[in-house]
Amino acid sequence: MAEEAVLVYVREPHMDASDDLLRGPDPAALLTLDGSILSLNAAMATALGAPAEQCLGRDFGEQCLGRGFADLWPASQRMSADSLVVHAARSKAVAMRVLDFPGRSGAPVACLIEARQVQDPASDEQLVWVHALDARNDLASLLIPFRMATTAAHLGLWMYSPHEHQLEWLGGAPALAALFPDPTVSLSRVVSAVHPDDREDLRQLLRSASTQQSPWVTLRYLPRHEGWHQLAAQTRRIQLGYGGPERIFGVVRDDTKQAKRKEKAQAALTAERQRAKDVAEFSSALITAATEQELQQVVLTRLAATFGASGALLALVDEGRLHIATDAGITMREADVMHGMSLDHPSPLPEAIRTGKSFFIRDREDYFRRWPHGAEFPRLGRLGPDYAVSIMPLIEAGNQPLGGWLVTYGSGHRPSLDERTLVGTLADLAGQALRRIRLQQARVELATALQKTMLPTLPGNLPGLEVAARYRPSRDGLDIGGDWYDAFVMPDGAIALEIGDAQGHDVDAAALMGQVRLSMRAIAAQEPDPGTVLTRTNKLLVTMEAARFASCTMLHIDPGDGQVTGASAGHVPLLCARDDGSHSIHELPGGPVLGVVPDTEYREETFTLDEDSALVMVTDGVVEGPGLTLEAGLERVGTLTGAALHDGLNAEETADRILDSAVGVDHLDDVAVLVIRRT
Repeated sequence: MAEEAVLVYVREPHMDASDDLLRGPDPAALLTLDGSILSLNAAMATALGAPAEQCLGRDFGEQCLGRGFADLWPASQRMSADSLVVHAARSKAVAMRVLDFPGRSGAPVACLIEARQVQDPASDEQLVWVHALDARNDLASLLIPFRMATTAAHLGLWMYSPHEHQLEWLGGAPALAALFPDPTVSLSRVVSAVHPDDREDLRQLLRSASTQQSPWVTLRYLPRHEGWHQLAAQTRRIQLGYGGPERIFGVVRDDTKQAKRKEKAQAALTAERQRAKDVAEFSSALITAATEQELQQVVLTRLAATFGASGALLALVDEGRLHIATDAGITMREADVMHGMSLDHPSPLPEAIRTGKSFFIRDREDYFRRWPHGAEFPRLGRLGPDYAVSIMPLIEAGNQPLGGWLVTYGSGHRPSLDERTLVGTLADLAGQALRRIRLQQARVELATALQKTMLPTLPGNLPGLEVAARYRPSRDGLDIGGDWYDAFVMPDGAIALEIGDAQGHDVDAAALMGQVRLSMRAIAAQEPDPGTVLTRTNKLLVTMEAARFASCTMLHIDPGDGQVTGASAGHVPLLCARDDGSHSIHELPGGPVLGVVPDTEYREETFTLDEDSALVMVTDGVVEGPGLTLEAGLERVGTLTGAALHDGLNAEETADRILDSAVGVDHLDDVAVLVIRRT
């Protein structure tokens, strides 16, 4: 009965119109344009810590306007909650902001709140729909405002997970970041770097963390290769998202008077690493966005923060007009004047989307010089000496304009050419994601495109050798996997060939595959021996602490005399077939799969490939499957290859025959084939 009471509306016509908007487990409410609550669901009432009747400001049966939405928030959050609602009420653009609910357990609940206008079909009245977005798959977006605030205050920010006994550095002032070079570190390691007399103070600070900010506690801290630093720390317990985990957050202030040159260098390195991490997370979030709302959330929560900007705006094209959403860092006046603007309008944002060109506007003078009509739209021309704009189209080659984003820079910040290029690259990626989302095939098509870009072009016109390759992704899940092959000419004229299989059948597997393939090619340019290449690649993956492993076989073939040197890292054996129809299985020496066992030395073997013979390199999807053992699969492919050579087929035709055989037995795994025939 209590939950049913929560859904009672102030005026009956709103009942049907708002039912869908309030249904669901996350907090949601419908407001009038002046911010009064018309209705809310049980989750919103619970999150605000007040009975539904109190939230609505009435007794049952009375027909009166509800209480102001912002009035129900804690005093520290009222201004932010009010500005979010006002932004949505006065603009047709969508606004997002991270706000803190009071929280039932006492800890404030940081939630990503969206506000947008909706229309009541029963009364045609414009309402504001406020609801908490599901950020469980992107908790990092909830932390961005905390990071920005601590950076602006010249503080550092870290998060402690009591169950894992680990601290994660989240960013902040560069000088402070230099003192914590490891993004994630165990509590014991941090304690060991604190002065023995201060260690109990640190433990007490974590044990007694409450929902209120703790007093500053002074700690003497000894970073690596540095002298002692005098630090001050505060803690607070916060819940991440509605129904999410609780974490202890701490801010750090460096009270050390004397700065060191070495710290500046480390600060720059740490800032660059943080930027790289942010860009990687940004890219990954764009690739995995499955809906336009998810894509919008990714852009508006990350774009400005990642590139040190003051605000971001996303414009999507719908029937030739722009639909605007902002992160609330762009003023309502700027957003309003562009919302609904025709794609043919002669101003920077539509022009960038229409032509596919990016623009960087340095200041007001630059704006009016390039767009003289700007004087007719003064709200677009408020640029000053301390204000610049980057505009990037969201494009995909050969398709109609999709949209674009606009990033504003304040406080004298001017992005470098490299930064603007990187923003453009992300815009291209966002355009690809948006196109695939609208075609209802976002993940499959993006993954396929990624796989195609990672598979190399084989070298042609190799004297004395024919090389052919085939690849078919798994039919179970996304059209992508970790199988790969590569073939390239070495500086000494020999041919390097490799085939491998990174664990998994998803984007992460493809990313690891790309890392391994590119790393092996780079190492081979300096160390041609296959055993050495595998040894160094294994060391690299172990050092990276990659979450997955990869198997691989690498060969080094001299096309003149047919001498082959090879090594294997836990991969499927080679097959050698001859034109008389015979074949043999050749198991190379080597070692375990890559990325698991440190300090492994991979052994190699040298043998000769006779004329009119062929080597076949495959992944396990070719020779293993339902009801087919590895031994039986190798024998089957060996017989097929021997018969192909006996029939006079070339390498391309032989590779096709092997691939067809794998498809014929209904293999579900990825399939990669590399055929090397000596003529």
